[in-house]
Amino acid sequence: MTHLGAVTGWFGQLLSWLVILGIGAVVTVSVLIPRVAGATPYTILTGSMRPQMPPGTMVVVKPEPADRIGIGDVVTYQLKSGEPTVVTHRVVSVGINGKGERIFTTQGDANDVADEAPVRPVQIKGVRWYFIPYLGYLTSQITGSQRQIILYGVVSVLFLYAAYMFTSDIRDRRRTA
Repeated sequence: MTHLGAVTGWFGQLLSWLVILGIGAVVTVSVLIPRVAGATPYTILTGSMRPQMPPGTMVVVKPEPADRIGIGDVVTYQLKSGEPTVVTHRVVSVGINGKGERIFTTQGDANDVADEAPVRPVQIKGVRWYFIPYLGYLTSQITGSQRQIILYGVVSVLFLYAAYMFTSDIRDRRRTA
């Protein structure tokens, strides 16, 4: 019976650590790293970037000067400058408009034709830094203030767990002494 109890306790502790580490990893890649690096996470809602980035993919973009964006880069841009709706597509050509400004032609990887309207630098939110398929489904359900609360909650739980393990270890050492 003691052997079964020890195995059950070990399995419970392993499962606890896996859950904590999993939640910590999700919070780290979806909130902490983008915030520290000045990047922004977005969720891909359509199949236009399949197969590499299916719907529900979280894509994290970093601001990049327009002169450093080239063919093959994946960019997230506003459909209309100043409006919140964004699209994430690949740059398929770079040109210059009548005002001497760089313009970009974009196309979804799964689309047969390029996007109709050219993209101006002022519309571009950033260039893809990294992406995680399907994580966007989870993050799109959580608002900015909820993310902050979850972040504080995970950090608090980790500290409480560390304190519990520390005090348990001290108590066990006193018992054996």
